[in-house]
Amino acid sequence: MSASRIDETKPFHPVRIAVLTVSDTRTRENDTSGDTLVERLTGAGHVLADRALLRDDVEQVRAQLSRWIASPDVDVIITTGGTGLTGRDVTVEAMRPLFEKEIDGFSVLFHHLSYEKVGTSTIQSRACAGLARGTLLFALPGSTGAVKDGWDGILKWQLDARHKPCNFVELMPRFEEHLAAEKRKK
Repeated sequence: MSASRIDETKPFHPVRIAVLTVSDTRTRENDTSGDTLVERLTGAGHVLADRALLRDDVEQVRAQLSRWIASPDVDVIITTGGTGLTGRDVTVEAMRPLFEKEIDGFSVLFHHLSYEKVGTSTIQSRACAGLARGTLLFALPGSTGAVKDGWDGILKWQLDARHKPCNFVELMPRFEEHLAAEKRKK
């Protein structure tokens, strides 16, 4: 089955994406994974809402994610780095407590795609995704190859409103419908 099931009769809707690189060793000058992600998302027609690079620090990463989640100018957050198993890898610990809902299928599909490229080494990644206050969050490993796998194999399609049979973009207006129901109850 081809990953590309685009309905050309539907309009493309760009989403606003913030990119966060989490690394103790990368700088803006050598952040190849962040650069690759920005090139791919803007090349696909999306808007780079913001970009940051932070050291592996749970509080700093969580604070940045929280600012973007609260921003009406950010629809999606994609992180790269900090998903491994070492003591420095804290992106997942910073991100998961913010989730209202976890998107388990993202990790499953990411590992499936990654296995085709790196074999059993994919087990060392804790790539994950979730939803927080209407904002989609995706944590990708820090390698450029993993960023390509995550974007090219999953996010490129799920962040395109024309993708069939369904995609995240068409669901975005409904992510916070439970809040409207709560307001009506009051």
